[in-house]
Amino acid sequence: MTVHKDDEKSVLARIFDTGQDRLKQFTQLWSLQTLTDLPDRLRNLWQQLIGSYWFIPTACVLIGILLAPLFVTIDQHFDRETIREITFAFTGDDEAARAIMTAIAGAVLGVAGTTFSITIAVLSMASSQFGPRLLRNFLTDTPNQFVLGAFIGTFSYSLLVLKSIHQSDVAFGVPQLAVTFAIIMAIICALLLVYFVQHMVHAIQASHVIQNASNDAINNVYYWYSDHCDLQHQRDVEHHDVEQFHSWPATPIYAPRSGYIQQIYLQSLITLTQEYGGVVQIHVNLGDYVTDKNVMGHFYQRPANHPNNRQKTTTPHLVVVPRAPDGTFWQRFAGCVRLEQRLAHSNDIAYSLGQITEIAVRALSPGINDPKTAVNCVQSLTSCLSIMMRRQPPSPYHFYVPAHDKDTPETVVKPQRVAILALVTHTPKISDFINVSLGEIRRYAAADLMVLKALCQAMVDLNYARVNKAQQQTLLHELNLIKRAGEENLSYQELVDDLVAMCHQAEQFMTDNDAKHRHFRYASDFATHIRQALQTQSS
Repeated sequence: MTVHKDDEKSVLARIFDTGQDRLKQFTQLWSLQTLTDLPDRLRNLWQQLIGSYWFIPTACVLIGILLAPLFVTIDQHFDRETIREITFAFTGDDEAARAIMTAIAGAVLGVAGTTFSITIAVLSMASSQFGPRLLRNFLTDTPNQFVLGAFIGTFSYSLLVLKSIHQSDVAFGVPQLAVTFAIIMAIICALLLVYFVQHMVHAIQASHVIQNASNDAINNVYYWYSDHCDLQHQRDVEHHDVEQFHSWPATPIYAPRSGYIQQIYLQSLITLTQEYGGVVQIHVNLGDYVTDKNVMGHFYQRPANHPNNRQKTTTPHLVVVPRAPDGTFWQRFAGCVRLEQRLAHSNDIAYSLGQITEIAVRALSPGINDPKTAVNCVQSLTSCLSIMMRRQPPSPYHFYVPAHDKDTPETVVKPQRVAILALVTHTPKISDFINVSLGEIRRYAAADLMVLKALCQAMVDLNYARVNKAQQQTLLHELNLIKRAGEENLSYQELVDDLVAMCHQAEQFMTDNDAKHRHFRYASDFATHIRQALQTQSS
């Protein structure tokens, strides 16, 4: 096979472009304009490192490389008579030390290969049963990475210690403490192998995978949804700019490149819009796919006579000269949005809920046919959605508050608060999350009575967490769709009647004003008839 010069140039060009993109990301990370979002950027960088399977093992190898000369140096300055008094310390000659270190290095390397093979087999099975998007949960499993890192770290340590063993006097030629530590690490690696097998057996269980995905979704809900209402923010939303900014001169904002939106750095966007005197409205959300020709937002430029455009002599912190976006604006905007070519883990709630939904959809496929797993997914999704319904959703409006309004001491009389509308984002509603999670399962479980009844029970459980009439109407609408799915797809009329009766009882229960203080239990006509017959016989 021959490689043409043009192909070599294209490969080098791709390598150069990749390195240039990474350099741009690094410079954007430490630029002065992005310091306000530095915690989020560092968190994303840490998630990328943890998401790679090489990070922790590489760290363990570096630790092994550093410990080997450290223990050898300590051996050279340590009293040998004191070492001989330690009962478990190695006190043999150079041949015994070399044999032990060779055996440890060969054994742990072989076990590391076995561990890697087991991991690959588990990943292959998880990809076919749970879906390829769940592979990251296995790759980012810290115990798996640590076990593999302990093996190859011990291997690298043993090689370096083996190199320092010399054929000379035992008192000076054998690093006894270093060999003793290698023996201890070998014993620990043997215990870690047992732990690894036990851990992998639990990791491949469907209930364990669902629970991990549910915990990830709940953490994202806590990240975005607050436990209280910000009254000051509600007062800022009543500002007239919220209603009028759509009438300002608008400039479309195109995506910097094609890809999935992984992160939107809000504080950096707020700073950018404040410098250019306008409002940025983002029409897309995390997880959405955009191309370089997509209009992902608009920049609305404030009029020249707007009251927020004040003079420098009166309020220097509000010096704003409204201007149209230029080249610098587009460069800085590209640094405010993180786009990736593949959909990866982020703080996106829909992505976390989609992982649980994918498990349920695959469980309902004819090849697997495991409705019980789908029911477990419905229950986990119900827990996540219940938490979302009880908490305060994020506001789409983001304001720029001058520094003196934040830092003024309480003892000093504060001036009137100034909050300038800077950014408007797209915030999904609870109905959207229900549709992409439970609604998606309903569409695939239209002919499965067990899952449909679990979805009906989920609507009742979510009704306990509702806080307004709009949420109740969303649940009742989904309940009606569940009933229609069963009526049109269930095989037997008896099954249809059973589902319709449950949905009817659930609807009556949910519309009751005292429903939150009562317990719902579905009772079929057949079960009621049997109970009445037993009561008649006993009386």
